[in-house]
Amino acid sequence: MQPEKLVMMANQIGQFFVPQHKIDAVAAIADHLEKFWDPRMRAGIVAHLEAGGAGLDPPVRQAVDRLKHKTADRRQGG
Repeated sequence: MQPEKLVMMANQIGQFFVPQHKIDAVAAIADHLEKFWDPRMRAGIVAHLEAGGAGLDPPVRQAVDRLKHKTADRRQGG
């Protein structure tokens, strides 16, 4: 999937969670990406972040970074 499409979809998820004041939006976005996105889509959005993350809204950028570290921790057995 094209990075532009992943960015658009991730930002839409962010636009849903950010206005909800009783939750941690960054955690909710990361959780949604982890639960509902195909592993290839997650890898694509992480790769996009690593390439600079153009177009990602700030809370989405933070969520993808969190997802990236969680995935790396899992690979290392942590």
